[in-house]
Amino acid sequence: MNLKAVTGLVIAGIAFVGTAVADTAPSDVVWVDEVSVPASVTGGAGVAETGIDVVSQRSQGNCVACHQFSSLPDVGFQGNVGPSLDGVGSRWTEGELRGILVDAKQMFPETRMPSFYRDSGYIRPGNAYTGRAADPETFGPLLNAQQIEDTIAYLLTLTD
Repeated sequence: MNLKAVTGLVIAGIAFVGTAVADTAPSDVVWVDEVSVPASVTGGAGVAETGIDVVSQRSQGNCVACHQFSSLPDVGFQGNVGPSLDGVGSRWTEGELRGILVDAKQMFPETRMPSFYRDSGYIRPGNAYTGRAADPETFGPLLNAQQIEDTIAYLLTLTD
């Protein structure tokens, strides 16, 4: 077999594997004891370095708006509404962290933390800050499945 044929087979195999694993839809997330989501919502692990962007950027998760991260001293205006997330990787399991990110209200019914990977069960979701109701055709979770897994990968590094 020549090199071009082998290369073509490898590329086809990678493309097939990439399409064989699909993200778990928010409504299909499997909970254990209403506090843990043991299975990855992407079918794979996240990237901790990318998780830093999710927790620190306003256009993504913006976790720093409510939580403090000693590991991110260059990120300004960190919040104090939620608990500090220092050591969170030692306090919670991966499945529990995923459950909190997917829908914190499952574990903490009175929390003000938003549900980051939920797309139903809301009373009246809004359309950003317009004062109008969200369009049901385009309404979706605050974070996508990969952002959830990237955030979890980063949070699991916070063990001190």
